[in-house]
Amino acid sequence: MSNPTGPGEDRTDQSDTPTEKVELPSTAELSALSEPATEIFSSADEVTGEVHLGEERRFTAPSGFDSSTQKIDTPPDPETEVFAPADGDTVAAEVPKGAAPKVIPPREEQEQAPQTTTRRSWGWVVAVVLVIAALVAIAVLGTVLLTRKSSSAASQEDDVRTTIQDFDSAIQRGDLAALRSMTCGTTSDNYVKYDQKAWDETHARVAAAKQYPVVASIDQVVVNGDHAEANVTSFMAFAPQTRSTRSFDLQFRDNQWKICQAPTG
Repeated sequence: MSNPTGPGEDRTDQSDTPTEKVELPSTAELSALSEPATEIFSSADEVTGEVHLGEERRFTAPSGFDSSTQKIDTPPDPETEVFAPADGDTVAAEVPKGAAPKVIPPREEQEQAPQTTTRRSWGWVVAVVLVIAALVAIAVLGTVLLTRKSSSAASQEDDVRTTIQDFDSAIQRGDLAALRSMTCGTTSDNYVKYDQKAWDETHARVAAAKQYPVVASIDQVVVNGDHAEANVTSFMAFAPQTRSTRSFDLQFRDNQWKICQAPTG
């Protein structure tokens, strides 16, 4: 039994192969198959071709399947047309929803904070250095003043000691001119009343009898402005083993220290 002829008459004749008769679906079945849920949109050319071939489509159930099963070839998807952006158009970047834009402070603001902190730090350093310098200057000035006073006092004490030693030497030598220049007050008057000849005779007798005092040591000197006092250990020339403590009163006159009272005792 041969297959019925149709539009595809150019197919190979299969009269030798046994085929089974397939009943065409009814109009109701075709309507159910063409519901909108299974409608596939194709390009205009493909749709036009399917319209021309719609009446000539044959539904042949392949062997091994149920006769009610229909095989429909899915047309290929149409090519996606890509539109190139026109010149001057700006493509905005998509901003993800829910993500807040991050504000980045200008670079100048970030650099101003360290500079301010650095300036403040340097201000404190300068203030501390100035305070330390002031304290050092005060300490140095105080030290200089104290040293000057100490040096002055020491120098004055040394001058007093020198005056006492010179006076002791002038007594032993009988130097009348020196004794007049380094004494003052009543002591000076005692030496002034002598003339040189009388003094020489007196000194010769005193020296022969060893009746003059000798200063063994200067023990203490106290300077108070233009006045000074010195405690000494002395003895008489004829009895050096007998020691005694005596004092000298001095005054600063004519830019030098002078003995204003001779030792007594």
